[in-house]
Amino acid sequence: MGVTVLQPYPMPEGKSGAHIIDYLGKRLLSLGATHAGQFLVDCETFISTPQPHNGTPGRAVHVLHNSEYPASTFSIIDSGTGKQVSLVADSIFDLLMLKMTNTFTSKKQTKIESRGARFEYGDFVIKLGSVTMMEHFKGILIEIEYKSCMILAYCWEMIREMLQGFLNINVSKDFPTYFATQTIMTAMGQQQLHAKHNDLYEPTDTVKQYLEQFTNYRKHVSMHGSLSGTSGIQQPVHMSSSPVMGAAGGLVLIRS
Repeated sequence: MGVTVLQPYPMPEGKSGAHIIDYLGKRLLSLGATHAGQFLVDCETFISTPQPHNGTPGRAVHVLHNSEYPASTFSIIDSGTGKQVSLVADSIFDLLMLKMTNTFTSKKQTKIESRGARFEYGDFVIKLGSVTMMEHFKGILIEIEYKSCMILAYCWEMIREMLQGFLNINVSKDFPTYFATQTIMTAMGQQQLHAKHNDLYEPTDTVKQYLEQFTNYRKHVSMHGSLSGTSGIQQPVHMSSSPVMGAAGGLVLIRS
């Protein structure tokens, strides 16, 4: 396992998701990557019942599965006030949630997943994810992992160069939003800046990034008031027809 970054892919105007996935897959193969199976990441959200009547945000439990860790269930508990707690358990956690219907109710209409082909290229693992919600296509999400590094600050330029060479789009020099410097509260009740890009990377970081991206897709659907068959959150982008290469090749753990 190494550092992983998620990158939404801008949808070209007039192109279908299946067409773009096929294009990107062929592009990877032409660059020398090898097909290495399929992957799936899904997310189901449970909200607390009954909801508060005093305007206080209700609690939510986001349950995610990642095919890279088939024996684990990931959960992110959202207090509704910005505080999140991540939890890793075995698959029996799913059964536990089904027995808590008096406390939490599944929002099945917002169940979302990213699935597709998995490729390997040297020390990189690239996954081409087709994002769907209630079987409606919402966009393309690229996952790229650099297996030789565990701290983003040490390898972001390598990952960024690979993304630009593969996607043929401009990727900001700034760290991705998930890794941006954050203000945290210390045990002494004091605020301090925390540079997440200097942290040792963990599997839960991948899951949290997926939740961040899935939440963006859900918000887009909510704003537009419908589950349309195409995603509108992406902007058109010109794609070169020729490849461009720019990079070398039952125990529960709780974390806040």
